Amino acid sequence: MSDWFFKQGGRDKLINWIGIDSKIDSTLADAWARLKDYWNIGSSFFARFRLSGWKRLLNELLSESLTVGAAGLVFLYGLAIPALQEFDEERFLTGKYSVKFLDRAGNEIGQRGILHNDAVPLDEIPDSVIKATLATEDRRFFEHFGIDFLGTFRALVQNLRANGVVQGGSTLTQQLAKNLFLSSERSIQRKIKEAFLASLLESRYTKRQILKLYLDRAYMGGGAFGVEAASQFYFGKSVRKVNLAEAAMLAGLFKAPTNFAPHVNLPASRARTNEVLSNLVEAGFYTPAQVHQARLKPAKTIEHNDLASPDWFLDWAFQEVARLGKGKDEYVLTARTTIDLGLQKIAENAVVSMVRRSGRAKRARSAALVAMETDGSVRAIVGGMDYGRSQFNRATSAKRQPGSSFKPYVYAMALENGYKPGSTVRDSSPSCNRWRPRNYNGSYGGGGRISLTRALAKSLNTVAVGLSLGFREKKDGKTTDGRDKVLNLLQRLGVSGARKSCSMALGDGGMTPLEHTSGFATFANDGKLARPYAILELVNSRGQLIYNRQRDEGEPLQVVAPRVARNLNRMLHSVVEAGTGRRAKLDFTHVVGKTGTSSSYRDAWFMGFTGKYVTGVWFGNDDFRPTRGVTGGSLPAQTWHNFNKLAHTNMNIKTIPGLQEHPVQAEARLQREELLRQNPQPTPDLEQKTVSLLPDRTRGVLRKLIGTMRTAAGIKAKPKSDPATKPADTTTTPKTDDRASAPSVRSARELARSGRETAPASAPVQR
Repeated sequence: MSDWFFKQGGRDKLINWIGIDSKIDSTLADAWARLKDYWNIGSSFFARFRLSGWKRLLNELLSESLTVGAAGLVFLYGLAIPALQEFDEERFLTGKYSVKFLDRAGNEIGQRGILHNDAVPLDEIPDSVIKATLATEDRRFFEHFGIDFLGTFRALVQNLRANGVVQGGSTLTQQLAKNLFLSSERSIQRKIKEAFLASLLESRYTKRQILKLYLDRAYMGGGAFGVEAASQFYFGKSVRKVNLAEAAMLAGLFKAPTNFAPHVNLPASRARTNEVLSNLVEAGFYTPAQVHQARLKPAKTIEHNDLASPDWFLDWAFQEVARLGKGKDEYVLTARTTIDLGLQKIAENAVVSMVRRSGRAKRARSAALVAMETDGSVRAIVGGMDYGRSQFNRATSAKRQPGSSFKPYVYAMALENGYKPGSTVRDSSPSCNRWRPRNYNGSYGGGGRISLTRALAKSLNTVAVGLSLGFREKKDGKTTDGRDKVLNLLQRLGVSGARKSCSMALGDGGMTPLEHTSGFATFANDGKLARPYAILELVNSRGQLIYNRQRDEGEPLQVVAPRVARNLNRMLHSVVEAGTGRRAKLDFTHVVGKTGTSSSYRDAWFMGFTGKYVTGVWFGNDDFRPTRGVTGGSLPAQTWHNFNKLAHTNMNIKTIPGLQEHPVQAEARLQREELLRQNPQPTPDLEQKTVSLLPDRTRGVLRKLIGTMRTAAGIKAKPKSDPATKPADTTTTPKTDDRASAPSVRSARELARSGRETAPASAPVQR
């Protein structure tokens, strides 16, 4: 065959293989020769740039520097991303509104924003205030670009010499960045963010603008922000008129207003003022003779009768005013709010006392609390331990992992899809991307059958994850499961932060205590949406009502079926009665709730409610460091109990939807009914009677004591009027705060009404 193919001559020759082979060889040889020629030409050209000696060394250093610099830029960009995410342009618009806040009764409780008609331009702020601020906080402010490396090094040396922190390394721009965007956590992450944000501020604003922002936005104690508000608060006059001693006192407040405020600690304030005066001399801004008179005649402050200011609440309420006032072109406003100052004080004491008593040993240095009524009316907000040290509101702005306190949303989804509290499920979970959940005791579940109520009470991770991965269905070519249904439920509840993941049911997302509490409030509200709100009315500077909640807001939507809300409430009640939330139990009313603990004990929660208040408590650390074994059933549940024990001052508590009346409340109702039987037509005197929770013997002693005091004072006891012979007195008795007296039950008429309206467990009252 091969002889036939390679036969020479004539028409028998088909393919000239030898010619093709020669052509390929010659082509490759020519290409290689040309390549060598080009290489030689290139080598000859670059040989002209060949360096030797010190020139070569310098070239190598430059080349390596470029390589390292490029890698460094990529690394810095990665570090800058978290800081850039914290930057929010709206934080600079807080001066757009000037708001005076009132409580529900119309009493002024604070202000926020910068008064446009009283705003002081930088040129009108006294030179003494500016120099005292710069001498104390940042002497090289006009020389650096947001980060003062020389000043930081000098502060480090001074601190090493003193074997302690005597100087700070943060520039004025860095402090402004922290005040506007960050918390006061002491961590490397926060310092990195602070540095990048300071550089960003320096690139977008002039030095004068940054200085003005700092002087206007810094918290200076007593609920005052900025030097103008602080001057009005401490001295009763504009900052334009302060003298050197007063300017030094104001400048001393920037570091720690809680420690150096004159109305809190006058000796410390005077010592801090003298330190500022010394700084003025050291910086060369004033001579010793000039500050001598300021030392001899220290600043005098005006007195304030009530210094309590619900600052955490006001900060959030100010944001709500900006949201409600958007597009109305009204910027000087008066807002009547929902806050209860008595509850606010109780909440602050409950949080601070628990952290101080147990937080150090448990390594839990921060906490937050939100309390609202079942319709979303916020009564108290505690955003941290000390507002003077850090104005970062952990209750409204910190997104933390809810842990197992997220599970009620998963169980509510299951109840919406056919499950009942008594339905049994398997104590196990399928794998998800090679991951399997484990319970708190480390097991993967026993595989046995358990009721939904018992699984929630024991907070089994396996059951919650199994429910979230179940309910698989395919529709329009897309496969969904329980996680998609949970996300849909959260959207209806107004709760954000969750994402679809394998461990979603275990609360691996981030949500604020405020929105988490509002999610539970919807269940307390019998399934009707309970969005948190702080503003009842807004009035402009001309006295015109521009917003009224009752007028402008519609009826709450029924976002969860009452059947689902009631069944879930019964299940959550078992968590407190026989589960992980026993420490939150109250002895006078029912409590439902859920504990939550995130991985490595970084976050601990207790979310719960009675028939009156919905309260969420969080414990943890600002720098995300783990606590020492703090779970939701420990410090958070104890704090929740301590707050609600004092918050409920009477028995004016509705029955939680889905539950029966508490025995103590039932007994009080029977007492009222007995009073009504004895007095079918109660007189106004009887109207004011209340059934005390005190023992009969104690009440008898108190009656005798009152009678003795009346006799000693010469006051005659009023004779009891006979309703059959005398007309009832129609004089209206003014209402008093129920917090002014000992815990008591509602009046007889209210109790009779509550007795008639109270429904059995199968049909609780709907709000």
